[in-house]
Amino acid sequence: MAGRETTVLFAGVSNATLDAVGACFQRLREATKAAGGRVVKTIGDDLMALFPSPDAAAGAAAAMQKTIEELAEAGASRPGVGIGFHSGPVLQREGDVFGDTVNLAARLAKQAVRDQILTSAETAGALSEPYRACLRQLYSIEIKGKAEQVGLCELVWRVGNDTDRFDALMRAAPRARQALLRLVYNGREIPRRRESDTFSIGREPDCDLVIVHHLVSRRHCSIQRRSDKFVLADQSSNGTFVRVEGDSEFALHREEFILRRNGCISFGQPREGSEHFIEFFLE
Repeated sequence: MAGRETTVLFAGVSNATLDAVGACFQRLREATKAAGGRVVKTIGDDLMALFPSPDAAAGAAAAMQKTIEELAEAGASRPGVGIGFHSGPVLQREGDVFGDTVNLAARLAKQAVRDQILTSAETAGALSEPYRACLRQLYSIEIKGKAEQVGLCELVWRVGNDTDRFDALMRAAPRARQALLRLVYNGREIPRRRESDTFSIGREPDCDLVIVHHLVSRRHCSIQRRSDKFVLADQSSNGTFVRVEGDSEFALHREEFILRRNGCISFGQPREGSEHFIEFFLE
């Protein structure tokens, strides 16, 4: 079964007391959410997160480093964080993700020293120009199970004690036009509150779209804007089915899916034969 493309990031906290680790994780979570990512889990002193693009992961990584740096107290040793991220296909199961992409991202984080951000040369090539301007090419490492060595690049978020260069580049980066999402149900466009980033679907009366059917859960699924992406998240008992125009239908069960182009979403059963479905259009 083919995996879905995403960017996996690991951040490892070091030189922190037990109490400080909790404060570090809170800041890492906030930086992840602000960049449109999702924290998958924490393992010991490591945090794992998913992002819709390499740029989103790079921006979050720089924000993580700066926010951890702010935790320094007078006369106290400062916690540090080493970060690695890599893009590629992943397999999702029961809220967790697996595969070579995850393993490589974890290895990059282990390779990073405190205050350092590493990515693979392959992922570095997928970054936009402002981020590529902050890259420094490093050495290559051998990865178990891979025939060829993996080239490493460092995202330089600070020069000495100065972060102004990185911040100036990010401010100067052209902003992509924010995508618009149209949803159509029963032949009618669904009005949406522009200030709301989340659209909920289910049997509960307070859902944005209420569908009363025995296959539809009380809180069946939601569509959430994360940065420049729209993410469909299933929370149901019977699953959510999504088909992007030109692709095969995909069944989600407690999983997430980044919507692309145009397509159709059905609830609790495949689109064929279903009376309850939404058409979506990304414009």
